Amino acid sequence: MEKFEHEYNAEQIQVLEGLEAVRKRPGMYIGSVSIRGLHHLVYEIVDNCVDEALAGYCTQINIKIEPGNIICVEDNGRGIPVDIHPKTKISAAETVYTKLHAGGKFGGDSGYKVSGGLHGVGASVVNALSEWTEVTIQRDGGIFEMKFNRGKTVESLKRIGDSNKTGTKVRFLADGTIFETLDYNFDTLEERFREIAFLTKGLKIIIEDLRVEPNKKSEFHFEGGVNSFVEYLNKNKEKINAKPIYIEKDGEVPTEIAIQYTTAYSENILTFVNNINTIEGGTHLEGFKRGLTKAFNDYARSHNILKEKDSNLQGEDIREGITAVVSVKVREPQFEGQTKTKLGNSNVAGIVSTLVNDALSTFLEENPSVAKAILEKCISASRAREAARKARELVRRKSALESTTLPGKLADCSSKNAEECEIYIVEGDSAGGSAKQGRDRKFQAILPLWGKMLNVEKSRADKIYNNEKLQPVILAVGAGIGNDFDITKIRYGKVIIMADADVDGAHIRTLLLTFFFRYMRPLIENGNVYLAQPPLYKLSKKGMQDIYCYTDEDLDKAFKDLAEKGIARDSVAIQRYKGLGEMNPEQLWDTTMNPESRILIQVKLEDAQKADETFTMLMGDEIGPRRQFIEENAKYVRNLDI
Repeated sequence: MEKFEHEYNAEQIQVLEGLEAVRKRPGMYIGSVSIRGLHHLVYEIVDNCVDEALAGYCTQINIKIEPGNIICVEDNGRGIPVDIHPKTKISAAETVYTKLHAGGKFGGDSGYKVSGGLHGVGASVVNALSEWTEVTIQRDGGIFEMKFNRGKTVESLKRIGDSNKTGTKVRFLADGTIFETLDYNFDTLEERFREIAFLTKGLKIIIEDLRVEPNKKSEFHFEGGVNSFVEYLNKNKEKINAKPIYIEKDGEVPTEIAIQYTTAYSENILTFVNNINTIEGGTHLEGFKRGLTKAFNDYARSHNILKEKDSNLQGEDIREGITAVVSVKVREPQFEGQTKTKLGNSNVAGIVSTLVNDALSTFLEENPSVAKAILEKCISASRAREAARKARELVRRKSALESTTLPGKLADCSSKNAEECEIYIVEGDSAGGSAKQGRDRKFQAILPLWGKMLNVEKSRADKIYNNEKLQPVILAVGAGIGNDFDITKIRYGKVIIMADADVDGAHIRTLLLTFFFRYMRPLIENGNVYLAQPPLYKLSKKGMQDIYCYTDEDLDKAFKDLAEKGIARDSVAIQRYKGLGEMNPEQLWDTTMNPESRILIQVKLEDAQKADETFTMLMGDEIGPRRQFIEENAKYVRNLDI
């Protein structure tokens, strides 16, 4: 191997001072420099305010997005301490904003009983990744101010006035040289702060967007806490127990839980530690599931609902249709990394399990009609699970006996390298035929579908395994479904939905996406699902190369470009494509399948909770919310085919 000629001694060892490390590797501290990382800056500052609320000192937080994408966060907590820090010899406030791992959240004698800011890097990271930051503090009878540029102090803390109030105000402008965008999404921030307000009983959070006219403003204040949260999550669902089951206990690990069952078939359990959404669960989720399963099985046994010969209900049977919020407060939480997505404290599992089992056992004894209704659903789910198991085994046996495990209509690709392979799930046999002829056989597989498929939002797994429209998709992807789904076994790196650009095509896309979300969610989470974008128009003229337009904006631009070349609009033939079948194989390849020229939209799962709500609302049984959604969004519809 050829040597890289370069000096390598002490001088080549880099030491990043202060906040330079954050600016050098921002992804290590906020996850990414995309819009998600941008939003994370706001969350870090607001989380500090929430910590004040958890400590019992803050009752209101105001968040403003000012013109120019300036963020302003103000609370009425105690205010960051302004006295001189004994170690850094500068004010405690300046220390918090300029030193990593500095804050009032470490050790048993810290300023907080519980806190989400475990690592103490929030304020300093925001400061490091901002073009400028201004901090105003009210406490100790005074008003204090300090200013920073890209993490460096330009004005140390100084007293600028008197005040008998307390609190902290932070204004900052994220650094445009670091982030891909500075354009905050109001809806995303609104959703996050609604969630925090649910989890912090009595805290008022106001968020305003001053960039638009008229200004947007939302105010959140929920005395019901997680009970209100569950009711909000289930607003589009038919409930089995009208009021959520509420469990609350102080002690070593203060815990608040709300449980409500619906007629849906999926489970929706959200878990939080010190108001941090632990999207990967952890020991508190394990404890909740264990306590839930034990309480229902014990009740069913003691009341002879489950006979001696019957097997116990499995956890998944008992969780079918459940919506639950599990919120715990842990003094010294052990998370997996700064992103805090999974709780690791082993003692929490036993505490939560015992609490849930005891509280639920009491509730079920005191509410026999609710207990019976929920258990009927659980037993029905158990039977369906067994039917699904038999159907799954039938599919496996059938596959083993056949020469191929793949559906008959699938035109597979020759490559076996999943990373380079892609499958087009195509609406209609005619379009499927064109796609088969136009594809690159080495890496592109084609699976035609016909007619409307099953709406899985209203179906159990046993129906899905036996569904003739979905079976080919399950077999082609090759990784199973539901709890059996294994992302490492997928046969194609890209699963591309290709449907007509009309109402029926949109419906098929939605049905398939609902199926992937409910039964192959890792496929979406891993970024394997795409939507093909066939053109809406073809412009043609003798002697001119055909022009394909994918949007109305593309069409307008094409006509402008032609006009500049002296080609009149009325001399050009316009074809409006209503279906993929109208294109011949060459056209389909050129416009929709050629990796060099096609447009693919990757389906991303930014917010599982929001996606769950949307699929429930669009594909569930409740008609009212769906009608309201259509009425509110009808004005945005383009290219509606009637």
